[in-house]
Amino acid sequence: MTADPGHVPSEQARVLRGEWPALLLSMAFFFCVLTAYYVMRPVREQLSAAVGSTQLPWFYAATFVATLLLTPLFAALVARWPRRIMVPVVYGVFVACLLAFVPFFADPTLLPARVLGVVFFVWVSVFNLFVVSVFWIFMSDIWWPAQARRLFPVIAFAGTAGALAGPAITRSLVGVIGIAPLLVVSAVLLGVATVLSVALGRWARDDRRQAARDDAPIGGGMLDGLKQVFAHPFMRSMALLLILADGIGTINYALLADYSGATFATGEARTEFAATVDLATNLLTMLLQAGVTCWLMPMIGAGRALIIWAGIAMAALALVVFAPDAYAPLVGAMPSVAIAAIVSRALAYGLAEPARHALFTQVARNARYKGQNAVDTAVWRFGDLVIALSMNGMKALGAGVSAIAGIGVVAAGIAAAIGWRLSRAGTIREAEPHAE
Repeated sequence: MTADPGHVPSEQARVLRGEWPALLLSMAFFFCVLTAYYVMRPVREQLSAAVGSTQLPWFYAATFVATLLLTPLFAALVARWPRRIMVPVVYGVFVACLLAFVPFFADPTLLPARVLGVVFFVWVSVFNLFVVSVFWIFMSDIWWPAQARRLFPVIAFAGTAGALAGPAITRSLVGVIGIAPLLVVSAVLLGVATVLSVALGRWARDDRRQAARDDAPIGGGMLDGLKQVFAHPFMRSMALLLILADGIGTINYALLADYSGATFATGEARTEFAATVDLATNLLTMLLQAGVTCWLMPMIGAGRALIIWAGIAMAALALVVFAPDAYAPLVGAMPSVAIAAIVSRALAYGLAEPARHALFTQVARNARYKGQNAVDTAVWRFGDLVIALSMNGMKALGAGVSAIAGIGVVAAGIAAAIGWRLSRAGTIREAEPHAE
């Protein structure tokens, strides 16, 4: 897609007057999406902590199969339906599925606990990938690249506020109302997000500054997204970058799951610990987005921002590698594995994710809706599976916490190299419409 030739970039401005309506809608949209997810995330986390990280490959395999099946279905949907229909339909389906879980959590006799745990873990993992992926695809479709560098950190900040509100709601209510009503709270929030997506889509269609942004069906085949991952050089780089980032995240996740399972005896205690880690992570993410990313990314660009993220992730994991006892408290009650997870995850969502999604604004709509979705779902869960199996293999060979964390250090170093290469690549469509 080419830029509107009649307009020039406004890289130094933060938010232009004509951008405010869509920006506020986008922020509220993402706030609701992540609040809905983080309300239910601690429930999923306590399930993985209960079984230990050696069982994660089974969860990841099931999630990978589910995303591999759903990715072509999503591609078929965007091929045949315009954006204004496709986005609300996707969110509406997830609302209905979420409400369908409520009776099973309200009455444990309806389904064996282990079966419900596996199904819910897989569904929440798929939910997270698709609702967030669809949101960012939507964002990259209605904003220009220069706008993305300025506005995506602000939009991500609102999402982090939701990610902070979600575990706070869970911590406050799980002991009072139980898990089943929390799922209803999450469904209501996702329903509000669906309404906001409709309003934002109407703005994108009606606003004269968005005249060049197409809302037509994409066309093509249902396997286009998966094909683009292999055939499109940019998508290959983004897929590899995501697998490396996923490697860092999965290593931290597994180490933290083992720590939680070894330290806390009950599901409630593990859920509370997971919510505490989420709160700390999201608070740090919010501070980064407000104090660093919002001015750093417009100044240095998305590729260089990825280099900074990868360098700090290397340092955080190095703390685990060289810590005398990775489970011993270092700051308050937090061991080095928890500190590394909090720092790495905060940098991933506070800096790397806005930068990565800003890069997707540079490619054509077909690549955004299909290739980007394939990267954000099937490739991500493929990385989960491969990394979890590799970690189990290392454990079988006697590798300890420090050795596993060392693999994460190497992954972060390679990710930094990819960020450097992307920072030197040309931008396909740089200009943005001028907003009065």
